[in-house]
Amino acid sequence: MKLSATTASEAAHAAPFASSYPTAAGLLRACHPLPAAVVTGLTAALAIAVGRGLPGGALTVGAVAAGQLSIGWCNDRADMNRDRAARRRDKPLVTGETLPGVVAGAATAALAVCVVLSVACGPVAGCVHMAGVAAAWWYNLHLKRTALSWLPYALAFALLPASVTLALPGGPWPPLWLMAAAGLLGTGAHFVNVLPDIDHDLRTGVHGLPQRLGRRRSVGVAALLVLASSLVLLVGPDGPVGRQGWAVLTVTVLLCALALLRPVREADARLPFLATMGIAAADAAHLVLLTASVA
Repeated sequence: MKLSATTASEAAHAAPFASSYPTAAGLLRACHPLPAAVVTGLTAALAIAVGRGLPGGALTVGAVAAGQLSIGWCNDRADMNRDRAARRRDKPLVTGETLPGVVAGAATAALAVCVVLSVACGPVAGCVHMAGVAAAWWYNLHLKRTALSWLPYALAFALLPASVTLALPGGPWPPLWLMAAAGLLGTGAHFVNVLPDIDHDLRTGVHGLPQRLGRRRSVGVAALLVLASSLVLLVGPDGPVGRQGWAVLTVTVLLCALALLRPVREADARLPFLATMGIAAADAAHLVLLTASVA
């Protein structure tokens, strides 16, 4: 049977999706592996910095890893219909590399593991960590479409150092300035993380604060937030500012200038994204070093 020109065109357009099939790699890609690995790695560095032993440190890192997996899978499952409408070929649920039921089941199982491991870290530390994970799920399921989209990031990142230190003997809270710096860093990461997808988000009904502000203003807000995080890390600790603090501040100012001075369009959003992520990496390293000094 001969296809009409219109039918043939539609079939060719749909072929990349129809030819795909569920794979373990597709499920792995659906968990947002890079952000999950970054947050888990930061937690491992914090656990080492505060002197957590191997068994306790492994529990904390395992709880965070399970929580991050659950958050990533929840995110892709919640966004499935919007991603399909936009024909996002980078999304495994769109290409058919994994299935909705599989992703939902994986998110639920990872969340259950996260709860068990969090409780094993201690009642207070566990509750604090689960509050951060709950905030991230709240973002996925509702807040990402509102002007409060930044709030779960601020809360989850601010609580991350506390979930590590509270598992130590005596359950000490980290200094407020350390939690504030982590919260500012996480909020800045939210603004820069959505830069490449702002136009797609607006077309599919996602109106978080960065989408409402637009790409140019979101770059500015992200840069100011990570700069504020650097300043808090600089002035928060007692005593004189060390060379590492001044070095981080210098790098932050230079990268902020790079991010803000370059015109921001969809085609070149990668430069401000990379510049802000560079600031975040410097701040994260400084955060770990300072955590070690106050633990």
